[in-house]
Amino acid sequence: MATALITGGTSGIGHEFARQLAQKSYDLVLVARDKARLETVAQDLRSAYGVTVDLLPADLSDPEQLHTVAERLGDTDRPIDLLINNAGFGVHSRMLAEDLGPQDVAIDVMIRGVMVLSNAAGRAMRERHPGPTDKIGIINVGSTAGFVTMGAYSAIKAWVTVYTEGLANELTGTGVRATVLCPGWVHTEFHQRAGINASKIPEPLWLDADRLVRDALVDFERGQVISIPTKRYKVLISMARIAPRPMVRRVSKLFSSSRHSQ
Repeated sequence: MATALITGGTSGIGHEFARQLAQKSYDLVLVARDKARLETVAQDLRSAYGVTVDLLPADLSDPEQLHTVAERLGDTDRPIDLLINNAGFGVHSRMLAEDLGPQDVAIDVMIRGVMVLSNAAGRAMRERHPGPTDKIGIINVGSTAGFVTMGAYSAIKAWVTVYTEGLANELTGTGVRATVLCPGWVHTEFHQRAGINASKIPEPLWLDADRLVRDALVDFERGQVISIPTKRYKVLISMARIAPRPMVRRVSKLFSSSRHSQ
């Protein structure tokens, strides 16, 4: 059986990855901070799909705990076939806030964490010399926010996208794949936990996590480097990429204002 390691695997998009991969008979290693929730989710997955689910409680903002997860990814006796770098959270604080603590933690988890774990997984996977039919690799969860200018979160997710593109280049010819998933607004607890007011987001922009993850796994298996869900988001992001940057900033400012209004 193939094995997937998923960070942030107990809620939202990460939990949906865990469910769908278990349905495909992947064994799982779930990484999250909340040990009690990890145990509950793991038991549910074992009961529903009959797969092995190992738990790795870790706070990825802590360098020592991040190193522990990286070591697991590099364990040649228990190889990981698919890494899902999903752990993350919304950054609600403004870029000029006096307290930069939330942004520091976000950078530790969603930039340094992604870099360290992708590095460990990519090196270990490359050394296995996978063949052309093997589906081994890394999915980093970015965001469509990375194509616009909505504060620190946009900057962080822009980094994830560009990093994954560079990683895919470096892995060319090795048999190891790298995909960045760039979701839009997804029906999860993400926004509520971040204190983001999403009430003014138009209903057509909302996505269901099951469809999002299903399409992302198809894109990964096809070797797609950037996975953007649904035709409407593909069109919107294509427009954002070719639009003059002043226009992108103006539109981003409108969405940022609605997100911060309470």
